Amino acid sequence: MGGSTVSKDLEGLVALVTGGASGIGAAIAHRLYEAGARIAVLDRDTSTSNTAWASFTADVSDRDSVTTAVAAAAEQLGRIDIVINNAGIGAIGDIAANDDDEWARVLSINVTGIARVTAAALPWLRQSPSAAICNTASIASTTGLPQRALYTASKGAVLSLTRAMAADHLREGIRVNAVNPGTADTPWVGRLLDQADNPAAERAALEARQPHGRLVAADEVADAVLYLVSPRSGSTTGTFIEVDGGMAQLRLRSE
Repeated sequence: MGGSTVSKDLEGLVALVTGGASGIGAAIAHRLYEAGARIAVLDRDTSTSNTAWASFTADVSDRDSVTTAVAAAAEQLGRIDIVINNAGIGAIGDIAANDDDEWARVLSINVTGIARVTAAALPWLRQSPSAAICNTASIASTTGLPQRALYTASKGAVLSLTRAMAADHLREGIRVNAVNPGTADTPWVGRLLDQADNPAAERAALEARQPHGRLVAADEVADAVLYLVSPRSGSTTGTFIEVDGGMAQLRLRSE
């Protein structure tokens, strides 16, 4: 990932990345690391985390776990300037497919998890000269997808929460934005495909669903996140970038 000419926009800054041990989170952590940031990964399983980064075991659905991990990261690295709220889980089915416990579990991780992590990091963000937060939302935040009712509800909430956080903390010097990936080529999507009756056909359908005809690369999402959290983007807050091959906004004619 990246090259030798990567600018060091984040030199001297510390970035906290939840779900940073694999998939999109790991790609984001790597991109911010290339840009000069020191990285603290929070993940339930840190066994695959890059050894160049500080890693802390945490479950974003448990406030005590989050508070302890964020405090440990700040103590070890001395500061927190950037928070990437990337940890999340999926859910499949229509409105009747998941019981109350599953609704509570997904919303706790995907939505309240952002509140837990950010609240724990706020004292350090308020001290930073370049404070920025980026939440991982989804194409599902703005586009109705079949058989994704619970997941869509959670990611729609992420986008609304992003705007509210941006309004609350702008005058404290903290910018808050989101990235909306399309279907990305990650281990999580791979596991979803493995559950399908015909994984190859399901993958082809996911690729075809996006106007550019393929899955989104995790590195492409990471580049958008770097833009949003860079100090050079000081006038960008309360918004989101779609990295989805045109899925949300384009309606191409079939050839």
